[in-house]
Amino acid sequence: MSKYRNNPAAVRALVRETEVHKDAYIDQEVFDLEMEQVFTNSWVYVGHASQIPNKGDYYTTTVGDQPVVMVRHSDDSIKVLHNRCPHKGVKVAGEGCGNTGKFFRCPYHAWTFKTDGSLLSIPLKNGYTDTGFESCEASHGMAAVKNVQVYRDFVFCRLANEGISFEEFFGDSLTTIDNMVDRSPVGKLEVAGGVLRYINNCNWKMLVDNQTDTCHPMVAHESSAGTAVDVWKRAPEGTPKPMAVELFAPFASPYEFFEKMGIRVWPNGHGHTGVSDSIHADYSAIPDYWEAMVANYGEDRAKQILGECRHNTVYFPNMTMKGPIQAMRVFKPLGPGKTLVESWTFRLVGAPDILLERTLMYTRLINAPTSVVAHDDTEMYERAQEVLHSRGRDWVNLQRLYDGSEQPDVSTVTNGTNEWQMRNQMRAWVKFMGPAAKAE
Repeated sequence: MSKYRNNPAAVRALVRETEVHKDAYIDQEVFDLEMEQVFTNSWVYVGHASQIPNKGDYYTTTVGDQPVVMVRHSDDSIKVLHNRCPHKGVKVAGEGCGNTGKFFRCPYHAWTFKTDGSLLSIPLKNGYTDTGFESCEASHGMAAVKNVQVYRDFVFCRLANEGISFEEFFGDSLTTIDNMVDRSPVGKLEVAGGVLRYINNCNWKMLVDNQTDTCHPMVAHESSAGTAVDVWKRAPEGTPKPMAVELFAPFASPYEFFEKMGIRVWPNGHGHTGVSDSIHADYSAIPDYWEAMVANYGEDRAKQILGECRHNTVYFPNMTMKGPIQAMRVFKPLGPGKTLVESWTFRLVGAPDILLERTLMYTRLINAPTSVVAHDDTEMYERAQEVLHSRGRDWVNLQRLYDGSEQPDVSTVTNGTNEWQMRNQMRAWVKFMGPAAKAE
């Protein structure tokens, strides 16, 4: 018997003002509804334009559980296609990336499609004469995602044909992307260093929650960042401070630091830590970088750009960005208890190479499958996922600094240890569950 499908009241009941029922993290039926609704009705990150610089370049990925291919079309525009041949349903683009030339060719029966998805040719096409082929679904080619938006080279799509606009969905939260791009003296980013992928045996929402959970670093990361700081304290006087220590040390900051740091929430589940301060705010100056920024932006604008040091920005549903360090992660749901993490790094075009070196080192130390810090989090995620099946308690608590007057879909700044952003994400979750949670 179905517990949640066709039962919007039951779906809505999973989220209270300050609590989330454990089924939102462990139930297969809830997960299936998320794929059908949340990842269909919201705008989801697909890829970056620098991954497909030339006509015919493509990159394969997923949006929720839907396989798609992002491709540079013949008119230089970017298209997102469902990666499925309309003939027998075979995946057309089988490699992770490449150049397909002027068309895609299905490896099964050699049907070909233009890079906008439209049908180009069929072998022995006369075999379809007088069969009514022109009116069937297959004649339309590979299905194209109608709603694609490229914002400063970041490519997003909304799988649903109708729904919230890109501008309304993101609103002022796009300022995080603006700031990261503007950190390039020429206002341009490119993916560099490839991508690191690893799997966490937990629900994707746990990873999203963790990005604005500022009460865990000084506890969970004591064994990693805390140890690095202790070792550094024993270094001989006058020893130059290693870049790794600069990157590790802020994770061992006390509660007071994170409280004062601040959290900003935006409508539709977006938000970020690091309003008045940040763990990225005290890195060493990079020679020649400031001069390059001033030359291109002027001193006042350069100060404004580099003075903004947001820590983690959450783009609901599953993307998080660290603008000051040019790093991004995407949390790809594979099942209720399994998530693929993609960790990406970007080059600031026109900036000194040492900035990319710092980005790559940060990713290896913090956000990689071989990292030290992320393994602390991984242990917490997997402990939680395992015992959410316990019958001892049914709810996950998000109550810290809750105020009964708190409203959904607002833009505001609050205490840096407030769990408002986690509540904000779950309100968005209910909203974009759409028909599955629609009030009767």
